[in-house]
Amino acid sequence: MIRIGLYGSNGHQIFHALENHPFARIDAVAGVPDETLADLRLDTSRIRILDSFTSLIADDELDMISLCSPRRRDQADHAVEAMRHGKHVLAEKPCAMTEQDLDRIIHTSADTGRCFHEMAGTAFDFPYNVMRETVLAGTIGDVIQVIAEKSYPYHSGRPADRDIDGGLIGQNMIHALRLVEHVASVPITSLDTLATKSGLPTDANGPHMAASILAVLKNGGIASLSANYLNPKGTGVWGDDSLRILGTLGMVESRNGGQLTRLVVGDHDHGPLKPESHAPTWLDMVLRHVASREEMPLPLEVELSPTRWAIRATEGCKAQLGNLSHC
Repeated sequence: MIRIGLYGSNGHQIFHALENHPFARIDAVAGVPDETLADLRLDTSRIRILDSFTSLIADDELDMISLCSPRRRDQADHAVEAMRHGKHVLAEKPCAMTEQDLDRIIHTSADTGRCFHEMAGTAFDFPYNVMRETVLAGTIGDVIQVIAEKSYPYHSGRPADRDIDGGLIGQNMIHALRLVEHVASVPITSLDTLATKSGLPTDANGPHMAASILAVLKNGGIASLSANYLNPKGTGVWGDDSLRILGTLGMVESRNGGQLTRLVVGDHDHGPLKPESHAPTWLDMVLRHVASREEMPLPLEVELSPTRWAIRATEGCKAQLGNLSHC
């Protein structure tokens, strides 16, 4: 049984993902506000509430730490410390905010023999898992162009300080980067980035509202990516994602947050994609890797490559006059 400690709730913490799991359970929690704990109705007769991150990683009864650190800027340090204390680590995105910190995580995992993974399952949820398999099977030929968008709603809780959540690119655009590298399965070799605060409420000191990336792919193809906080409620989905992958033989696409899909090869429209039966979740893959070192679908460097490009995209935003500015 993998005994897991949760730290923080700044992100998609796995509070309820392990209910009745066959070989993993939550044993302890730290750094979670009292009101959040009350809302979760955790069984405190079994799950221990510890007073700090230091107490969590020092706890010999824990095998793994799930990180949603209160400040994302601190999360790389937390990951490295946890691994050096013998814990496996699962971390919310972005797991690091500098390439130096990202490399520290990768090297610490190798040096300590502890598993590290980001909450990087974008490509392994339907329909993206089926799109990925379609591309890898060669069904649409060589990928020449990828068009990806990630759109969330704006709300007043979105922080202006990207150190809290990673910012528009680290928190949001990273999904679009994963759609390119993990679903279309072609590495990015270079990119250019623009971001704007235009559209932010006049009385708000908030994040960038939109960003665009133009990327060159390793095979000579190109990709255009967008991320924004402009998703209107009327779409009916929280994350209104879209992805179109165009190859030499055909194209596959997903729109409206995965609600509309289509595969076209040559002169034949195959219609909507069908879910794979019993496809494992990313968390299950991670836990099996921790439990038995079962091989992951992506090497760690490839898993974290979108994070690396998110860091580079943020650092490389072109300074412009007016609302166009550094990320």
